[in-house]
Amino acid sequence: MKIVAFGASTSRNSINKKLATYTAGLAQNAEVEILDLNDFPLPLFSEDVEREQGHPQAAVDFIEKLDSADALIISFAEHNGLYSAAFKNLFDWCTRREGRNVYRSKPMLLLATSPGERGGKSVLGIATAASPRFGGDVRASVSVPSFEDNYDPERAEISNPEIVGELRAGVEKLLNGL
Repeated sequence: MKIVAFGASTSRNSINKKLATYTAGLAQNAEVEILDLNDFPLPLFSEDVEREQGHPQAAVDFIEKLDSADALIISFAEHNGLYSAAFKNLFDWCTRREGRNVYRSKPMLLLATSPGERGGKSVLGIATAASPRFGGDVRASVSVPSFEDNYDPERAEISNPEIVGELRAGVEKLLNGL
C-alpha cells in the first residue's frame, strides 16, 4: 500500500509538512511518499495563461503523484482562515485538467496545524467539506493546536500523547478496508 502525504504549504519549514510526515509514518507496512509543493512550480492560474501556454507539466506531475497513491494524507496550512495561495493555485490547475475528480475517490486523512490554539480549524473545515466534491473519500480529520508546544523537533514527533492518539485513530480510519 502506498500513501502520498504533503503539507499544503510552500514554507521550507512548514509545520504542516512536518505533521503530514509524522502522521504518515504512523501507518504500519505502508510505502510513504512525502511531496513538497515547491517541487511543483506553477504560474498563477488564469484562463489567459492556460490558453497561451497550455496545461503546466507541474500540475500533470502532481496529479500523477496522487494517482500513484492508495491513500492521501494532507495537512492544510491556514492563511487568513483559508487554503494557502500556493495550494489553491495548484488545485485550480489540477481541476482544469481533471475536473471534479482530482482526488480519484482515494481515502483521505485531512490534517491542519498552526502555532495558535485553533490549529487551523477554519481551513480544515473548508477542506473536509470540499474534498468529497472533488473525489475525496474523507475518512477522518484532525486539528493539532499550538504546534510548537506539541511537537518535539529533536525527535521529529508529536509529543502530546492525546494528540498522538487522535492521529493514530485517524490513520486507522484512513486504512480501514484498504
